[in-house]
Amino acid sequence: MELSTLDYGFVIGFFLLALMIGFYSARQAGKNSASFFLSGRHMPWWLLGMSMVATTFSTDTPNLVTDIVRKNGVAGNWVWWAFLLTGMLTVFLYAKLWRRSGVLTDIEFYELRYSGRSAAFLRGFRAIYLGVFFNIMIMASVSLAAIKIGGVMLGLAPWECIVYASAVTVCFSTMGGLTGVLLTDFFLFFIALIGAFAAAFFAIGHVDIGSLSTLFSHPNVAGKLDLVPHLEYAGDGSVTPESLNLLISVLIMPIAVQWWSVWYPGAEPGGGGYLAQRMLAAKNESHATAAVLFFNAAHYALRPWPWIIVALCSLIVFPDLESIRQAFPDVNPEIIDDDLAYPAMLKAILPSGWLGLVLASLAAAYMSTISTHLNWGSSYVVNDVYKRFIKPDATDRQQVLIGRVSTIAMMVAAGFLALQLSNALQAFSILLQIGAGTGLLFILRWFWWRINAVSELVAMVVSFVVAVGFQLGDFGFESWQELLIGVSLTTVAWVSATLISTPTDSAVLKDFCVKINPGGPGWRHVYAELAAENRIAQDTAIHIPSAILCMVLGCAAVYGALFATGLWMYGETTNASILTVVTALSIVGLMVIWQRNGRLQES
Repeated sequence: MELSTLDYGFVIGFFLLALMIGFYSARQAGKNSASFFLSGRHMPWWLLGMSMVATTFSTDTPNLVTDIVRKNGVAGNWVWWAFLLTGMLTVFLYAKLWRRSGVLTDIEFYELRYSGRSAAFLRGFRAIYLGVFFNIMIMASVSLAAIKIGGVMLGLAPWECIVYASAVTVCFSTMGGLTGVLLTDFFLFFIALIGAFAAAFFAIGHVDIGSLSTLFSHPNVAGKLDLVPHLEYAGDGSVTPESLNLLISVLIMPIAVQWWSVWYPGAEPGGGGYLAQRMLAAKNESHATAAVLFFNAAHYALRPWPWIIVALCSLIVFPDLESIRQAFPDVNPEIIDDDLAYPAMLKAILPSGWLGLVLASLAAAYMSTISTHLNWGSSYVVNDVYKRFIKPDATDRQQVLIGRVSTIAMMVAAGFLALQLSNALQAFSILLQIGAGTGLLFILRWFWWRINAVSELVAMVVSFVVAVGFQLGDFGFESWQELLIGVSLTTVAWVSATLISTPTDSAVLKDFCVKINPGGPGWRHVYAELAAENRIAQDTAIHIPSAILCMVLGCAAVYGALFATGLWMYGETTNASILTVVTALSIVGLMVIWQRNGRLQES
């Protein structure tokens, strides 16, 4: 199917809309750094929540899900479904804390929480490490998906995909700042959602499929439908190594270890990154909480199945990589992997008009993710490097200028790196390994006074060294074994460093508790000193047991909705009905408990 005039009209029209929003937002965004990076801190929860969803509606996400499903079945998605636990913990425990901090970036948090030169060094180092290095890595993996989609659907060379895909994004990101990103994301949310469901609808309607029942009963698909991986047994009654490894790698490790131990963008333990940026831009604590709750519900319960359906259909239309190569002989064979099946399906199934709309939705997903990471990364460069260490007296105009220049520079670097990657799952695994072992520290630093700047520096260095070691050497470990080793070594290292290093200054700890008031037994002696000085009101502290109970109910509601949807489609009505009831009861219980504690009241 070749693109028609109508198809091109959808794509060009969307690009023009994004540019118009950028021009509209430019004047307000250029006032000062708070306007450029936090939209003046007056954004409503629904706009922030939609922006979070649109950002994670990335171009590489459907490719990643397709790669996972084709290799490991539907159950393989537990490698990212497990991050819901992290997300719900952020909703009910950390959203309010971030909004109370009042910082411009989550990196600025370090000099609010820690003291001395080590805190200053940590702030600058992590701004470069996350805002530049790690951020460019993420944008490169997203741009890799753009390369594959552009190559299959438009016949473009890799460099052409990068140039065309990033040009408009950089324009409206540099002009409109976070306000431009948020307003564009509002439209991107609906366009991307419509595109994803349209792709699933037409995939089911393919001549070789025709219905859900035909899809699920097809021999290429029947073995891929399990929602939870299970063990398989050989003829002698022993467990097959392949099924055991799959069970451990995609379910046991993500649920038992990965969600709390690994730092991953959009699913940071304790919040952080661009999610923290959205929380910091909220009107108040209640809006910050509601925004992250909306994001987690939509991200995990609403969006996965359209991608999964297309991935399952691809197993029938393109059963192996050779079939993709034959269908698209002009595509570079070095980038053909299972993740390429998603754009291949779009080219094979979509009629004129819809092809342009879905292509526009993929462009929307790309632009949303990239614009968020550009604005987020440049906020680190400006606030935590340039203003903090290079020019403390920088004017608002100078800060906005540096933000715009750094935005362009990071996009160029990400484009070059994207040309070196080969598949989405490869990038996902690398990012997981680099962040392995740091997550627990990010969870506990809000609630244990003893953690200090040295703890974080050691965690970052050790996790990075271990990740590089596994990438350079072949030690014969499975990926889950490498992750477990990385988590263990990093955790032992940072806990040891915490216990033997000098604690944070008492005055800084007291000021932190006065400003944030996190509560919990980890601050008991600090609160005792503050009480003696009559400096804090205890009634604003987070009630941790209630927050954790809400986290459990929130996870039950979202997982229940996710799996009930799948079981209804599978035709398993009894189990689907049970999970639907579980979802409803969890929602009711969550509302009762959270509202009773006043957690969704306007502050």
